[in-house]
Amino acid sequence: MSTVVENPPRAGRSAHRRRTGWLVQTGRILLALLFAGPLLFLFVSSLKPDLQIFADLRSWRAFVPLGHVSFANYSAVFARVPFARFLMNSIGISVVTVMLGLLVNSLAAFALARLQWRGKQLVLTGIIATLIIPFVANAFSVYLFYQYFTSIPKELDEAARMDGAGWFRIYRNVVMPLSGPAIATVAILTFLPAWNSYLWPLMVVQSEELRPVMLGIQYFFQLNVSWGQVMAYASMITLPVLALFLAFQKAFIGSIASSGVKG
Repeated sequence: MSTVVENPPRAGRSAHRRRTGWLVQTGRILLALLFAGPLLFLFVSSLKPDLQIFADLRSWRAFVPLGHVSFANYSAVFARVPFARFLMNSIGISVVTVMLGLLVNSLAAFALARLQWRGKQLVLTGIIATLIIPFVANAFSVYLFYQYFTSIPKELDEAARMDGAGWFRIYRNVVMPLSGPAIATVAILTFLPAWNSYLWPLMVVQSEELRPVMLGIQYFFQLNVSWGQVMAYASMITLPVLALFLAFQKAFIGSIASSGVKG
């Protein structure tokens, strides 16, 4: 009769993996709380009057919707500024910037990754592209597309060319449909600075009807400052960014990880 004895080293490795997994999970939770804390404070404060916001600052109540909670600050925002107009302006600016950014950066990356021409590896190409079209062309976006395009087999190009396709058709019908994660990442990276732009619109936009949402924040610091309304306004202009990232987070993380491994 034989007796099975558990291998101590293997049991030790199993326990070590469990402890490591627990530490990693705990670290993730702590990081999530660290980054979610300011957002939670923002959204909760937007529901409170100013006096309660300051009264709750030194306790855990600052992160919990307790006390005099209402949507009065949000109603006041619409009464104080033309928020809908600002929102539509920002959406229009961001969408146009993202579409141009995707087109320009992907075309530059396509030329670098798929075409053969002298000097294509020079970093100067990305710098010149950035200087030519500010706010749209971006060296990192070109690099990201380039890294992703090089992972697509060039045999697909050859098959398409045998069918009579030109380079632009290969770019449009072969390469770009296979580059969803890279497109999502570049879209997010282009959208964020366009949405958060403040100084440039402040200098060039004179008409109130054309101002984006970031310029609207200055309306709340004129005369009497209502911090509850500031929090409500900030919450509303933050939600589109959060929604965009949550919608494309898997593609965003996958594309960054893929580029990091190849680079």
